[in-house]
Amino acid sequence: MDHRNLIAIDTHTHAEVSCWNPFDNYGEEYDRAADKYFRSSRRPTIQESIDYYRERKIGLVMFMVDAESNLGRRRIPNEEIAEAAQKNSDIMIAFASIDPHKGKMGAREARRLIEEHGVKGFKFHPTVQGYHPYDKMAWPIYEVIAEHGLPAVFHTGHSGIGSGMRCGGGLRLEYSNPMHLDDVAIDFPDMQIVMAHPSFPWQDEALSVATHKPNVWIDLSGWSPKYFPKQLVQYANTLLKDRILFGSDYPLITPDRWMKDFEEAGFKPEVMPGILKGNAVRLLKLEG
Repeated sequence: MDHRNLIAIDTHTHAEVSCWNPFDNYGEEYDRAADKYFRSSRRPTIQESIDYYRERKIGLVMFMVDAESNLGRRRIPNEEIAEAAQKNSDIMIAFASIDPHKGKMGAREARRLIEEHGVKGFKFHPTVQGYHPYDKMAWPIYEVIAEHGLPAVFHTGHSGIGSGMRCGGGLRLEYSNPMHLDDVAIDFPDMQIVMAHPSFPWQDEALSVATHKPNVWIDLSGWSPKYFPKQLVQYANTLLKDRILFGSDYPLITPDRWMKDFEEAGFKPEVMPGILKGNAVRLLKLEG
């Protein structure tokens, strides 16, 4: 990624549409519920997202969420995202997602994606994938990530996926309590862990874990900054200023909206460049 020519790096964007796989309408009710929750029905292709970010001179990290075991929905191929990143390496980085229930086979896939497809990190969503982050079932995949010195992003807090559906679509919010990442941070001290989103209703737990464990970061995706809890802004301005990351959750929230509201959310001018780009440059090892 040619970060010197970028105004920011969005560390949290989603691939929503596959151009490789045929359309899979199984479980489409989750999409409709999410559209209602986020008041958005945008489903851009990967290339459309890249074009959008290139126009704005913003780098992007893109991934999907593999929840095939829990939801029964066919995933977007990790290889499709990785290929797009290779073709647009000046502006895009690919993270992969592997369902933790795939165990050792998932670990084999993780190694192949890193070594053959240039994947630079991984995304987990405990609520949608249906597991506790500290479950040893996921250890084989974590071990590969740690071995290669790559970051892992974990959804934390409330989930718009399943919101409003009967029984919340059967998805358990408790899996995404950020305190569950404390064990992961201890057992994998050299793996950089990114807690995604303001972790409502567990914001204080997230701040505690990140303050206590120096390998834990927080991305600010999924919310407009004008709605951030006051303590999150306070810690971003002080103790955690070097481990807070810009993320939008595109296409659910656009970087245009996020960055406009960021200017007015109480962040100190001296910490804003780090949040927008500098911290991501260090996390993603883009220097040198």
